[in-house]
Amino acid sequence: MIKTYNPDYETDIREKLERQEFMKLLGFNVTKIEEGKIEGELMLEQKHRQHKGFAHGGVIATLADIVAGFAAVSLVPKGHNVVTAEIKVSYFHPGLGDKLLAKGYVLKQGRKINFCEAEVYSVKGEEPPLLIAKASTSMATITPEDILRDKKLEG
Repeated sequence: MIKTYNPDYETDIREKLERQEFMKLLGFNVTKIEEGKIEGELMLEQKHRQHKGFAHGGVIATLADIVAGFAAVSLVPKGHNVVTAEIKVSYFHPGLGDKLLAKGYVLKQGRKINFCEAEVYSVKGEEPPLLIAKASTSMATITPEDILRDKKLEG
């Protein structure tokens, strides 16, 4: 059973989203925050496309990483962080259309690792969303003690 250890996860995620500069650079917006689930969208622009006009695979992978990561963040205790330990992305169709939708969710919650998946869909006009990619991820939990230890090692 998936259960949050931070009843204030939505506020904490919104604060962390404000510091997601790369996400802002892309123009990705989180549209839904739930316990163990995150969704967002990106309006496709020329800057997101590769040489053939498809959404760049790196953009698609980034969206998958963001939603899977924040799905895991919704479950960890306050003051803890999440980083990607592993990600595998499978691409099914080219990213064409007006926007990309990304949905991330936690499959298996763990104390140090959350196993997550993400799905990325393309949307063109009034057509139903098309699943273009799926990612499997391992998201590692970073405790405040981990951060302090790493800072001591740096200094």
